[in-house]
Amino acid sequence: EGLARRERCAAMEEVDEVEFEDDDTLMEPEATSPQARESGSKAPARDEAGRRLKGRGTASGTLATMQETGRYDSIETKGGSSRGPAKSIEGWIILVTSLHEETTEDDLHDAFCDIGEIKNLHLNLDRRTGFVKGYALIEYHNEKDAEGAIAEMNGKVVMGAKISVDWAFEKGPTRPSR
Repeated sequence: EGLARRERCAAMEEVDEVEFEDDDTLMEPEATSPQARESGSKAPARDEAGRRLKGRGTASGTLATMQETGRYDSIETKGGSSRGPAKSIEGWIILVTSLHEETTEDDLHDAFCDIGEIKNLHLNLDRRTGFVKGYALIEYHNEKDAEGAIAEMNGKVVMGAKISVDWAFEKGPTRPSR
């Protein structure tokens, strides 16, 4: 047993030590000068503190933010105004808030089905209590039915609670291009 241990120790001593060359170029930060950028170098942009910048607006070599340049990405709207309700993928969704905690889907369906055909009704429940969280999403197939539901039901009393009804999704304002 002692002989085997000595042989292992001798084998370990025979291992060659590896020496690394001191290559200072590996440890230096990448070039960030404007001249290096103009010459086609692929060095990343850096801020005043030397931190590497990532994301939009840094690939061009200028450190100007989108706020400074005043150019923002936007989606062009098709015709008309950019304000008002926004259609979801399948229909027009309204948000009903201030619901009584014991309201059921049947109560809401009975209150809103006279206005138009309800495509989908979603009523969230609190996991801990089992009661309604206080809001519901109702989807109509066409915009006219959804508008009618908002006009007719906003401020009405359902199960003893005065509800508020409005669009779930609206198009935001757009700024004129500069």
